[in-house]
Amino acid sequence: MATEEPFQGRIGVTYQDSTSDWPAPPPTCDGQSPNVLIILLDDTGFGNLGCYGSTIETPNIDALAEGGLRYSNFHVTPLCSPTRASLLTGRNHHSVGMGNIANYHDTGYPNSRALVSRHAATLAEMLREEGYATFALGKWHLNPSEHNSAAGPRDGWPLQRGFDRYYGFLPGSTDQFYPELTHDNHPVYPPKTPEQGYHLTEDLVDHAIEFVNDQKSTYPDSPFFMYFAPGAMHYPHQAPKEYIDKYRGRFDDGWDAIREQYFQRQIESGLIPSNTKLSPRNPGVKAWDELDHNEKRFMCRLQETWAGFLDHTDAQIDRLVNHLREIDQIDNTVIMLTADNGTSQNGGPYGVTNAGPSSTRNATNQGQTLGEAIGRPDPEEDFDAIQTTLDDIGGPKSYADIPWGWSQVGNTPLRWYKQDTHGGGVRVPLIVHYPSGIGDAGGVRNQFHHVSDIAPTILEMAGVKPRSSYRGYDQMPISGTSLAYTYADGDGLTEKPIQYFEMIGNRGLWFDGWKAVTRHELGDEYSSEEWELYNLGQDFSETNNLAETEPERLRKMIDLWWTEAGRYGVLPLDDRSFEKSGPSTRPGAYHETLSYHFASPNVHIPAALAPQLRRGDWALTADIEISGIDTEGVIYSHGSFMDGFSLFVQARRLCLVHNSSGAATIGRASEALPDGRINVGLSYERASDRGGAFTFTVNGEGVGGANVPDEMRASRVGGVGIGRDELAPITDLYDAPYAFTGVIHSVDIRVEPR
Repeated sequence: MATEEPFQGRIGVTYQDSTSDWPAPPPTCDGQSPNVLIILLDDTGFGNLGCYGSTIETPNIDALAEGGLRYSNFHVTPLCSPTRASLLTGRNHHSVGMGNIANYHDTGYPNSRALVSRHAATLAEMLREEGYATFALGKWHLNPSEHNSAAGPRDGWPLQRGFDRYYGFLPGSTDQFYPELTHDNHPVYPPKTPEQGYHLTEDLVDHAIEFVNDQKSTYPDSPFFMYFAPGAMHYPHQAPKEYIDKYRGRFDDGWDAIREQYFQRQIESGLIPSNTKLSPRNPGVKAWDELDHNEKRFMCRLQETWAGFLDHTDAQIDRLVNHLREIDQIDNTVIMLTADNGTSQNGGPYGVTNAGPSSTRNATNQGQTLGEAIGRPDPEEDFDAIQTTLDDIGGPKSYADIPWGWSQVGNTPLRWYKQDTHGGGVRVPLIVHYPSGIGDAGGVRNQFHHVSDIAPTILEMAGVKPRSSYRGYDQMPISGTSLAYTYADGDGLTEKPIQYFEMIGNRGLWFDGWKAVTRHELGDEYSSEEWELYNLGQDFSETNNLAETEPERLRKMIDLWWTEAGRYGVLPLDDRSFEKSGPSTRPGAYHETLSYHFASPNVHIPAALAPQLRRGDWALTADIEISGIDTEGVIYSHGSFMDGFSLFVQARRLCLVHNSSGAATIGRASEALPDGRINVGLSYERASDRGGAFTFTVNGEGVGGANVPDEMRASRVGGVGIGRDELAPITDLYDAPYAFTGVIHSVDIRVEPR
């Protein structure tokens, strides 16, 4: 670690016979260094933006492209955390310990520590040493899930990785109306409710503007680096209703026709070569005409919501960009807008209203039914009766994700999706806007580049040479290649020499305009999988497999992949994606205890650290005080309106609301609670089928219960509240947060594994 400079003056008895000495002043920029704004969208494929072919309205993002450059050959990793780690460090993601998403924990291997190595400084750490103010807003997703609570550890949080200020959410996704927020180094609740007009993206922009104003009001000549990463367009797809209603009927022609429209717009705009072929539908995606009327209605509603979410995000980006214009900072700000991977396949063949753990990666699995997607057992019989459910999609009572067909539209003209190393997973938009440094406004750049190239580009533009050590840690080399040379040269050859890809066993390699790629099926032998070969210079969409006609070239490419894998620490290959998404298997990890003690007061507990109630039967005991007939409120809340439960006091009785996929079970104790300090309990015993039985107790005596036909899932929303139900409230039987008006001394939970 760095140490203070030794005192070089002289200490006498008084200041009159002493000699002063001051440490070197903190670094300052020369007033010419540009501000930097990186906007990183989530799960936004190559064709999703208006300026990349989409019919969705993104006028403000399009304006950045019109005043700057669009890149047609920019690539990322196939998943969230790895792309973010690579973008912020300029290194390949395996090298810095982020071989997969951070919530897959430390797997025990250097390539998947779920934390960015200290030997790979972030852009914030590098730029702050040169006098930049550094701000991060939005999604972080660069530390294990078990690190996301107020208890820490915080060594992987934004403020510990070079950012001066942070406002956003630490996990990989969050509810847009009820987010789990962190402000600098502590959790906070949203400042408003959805009924009061709250939406996360608007809140993020409010704080981004505030951060800039705070800095520029005191140090107007100092530049800032802002990393702005909204939750859009990751599920849940949620937006203000007027933005969703705007797209009613706009996708009724279906995904085959809409994808053709995107494709033609891409060719006409000069974004892709005129000889490009539109890739065929991915396996598992039906022709639109094969779907029945109700299936089409449901899937169009999901896509309308997706479009409204993007439209709303575009409007909020404009608020931020326009503020920079109003304070006369736009000309001296480098704005880079890109995405972390292609459009997601998590929604399955039909899409879902309750996205999350049930989603599947295997895009050849067509086992999902419309009933499962919409959360109703017989949707064909009562589809018109659930119009309210359809109208809820995109609002605070839904957690929606789109089906594969619309995901492939977002990746037009490419194949496959997020998680895959084919084009649909790794080729995304990149827009660079810098009025002071780019003269070819509206130009298209076709040179191959990768997300690891962003950091060296920013460093070059800021005139910063990376140091060999930051805060006492020797630094690994930056592997990225600056793309700043492309600003003035639209026709030159790429300066990027080579780039590998790997994710969950999917592999690929770009070299000299060619790409070798293989798609790994979970559990298959890696040696048994066939590699494909594409000449990207003549085959933009990877549709003409030349593996059989160019076997020697393919063999060379595969050998190069193994060379790069060795160089950058890719091995061992590991496809245990879903196994790793559960509790950490690291010795001493948080999950090894199944006893939980919560003392009051207690701040919000994130969903990832909530008690693991699905592992068996469980019992909750609360030590509380009842004082007077008006004592009421939530004792313990867990999860959300979709999946979760709340134990609360109402009309002097213990009450329970339990939700499973949005279906509620309500229970009330048979006897009123006595005054004074008492112990109340709620126990759950799992039945042989999917449901189970709840029992209420007061001072150890049973006072009734309730049976539930379906057990709640492991909710990704809401987390745990002690004495309140603040986020994604579980029920409308009370007005959230319905804070407990008595006293809660403690809540204890014990899980008995089954």
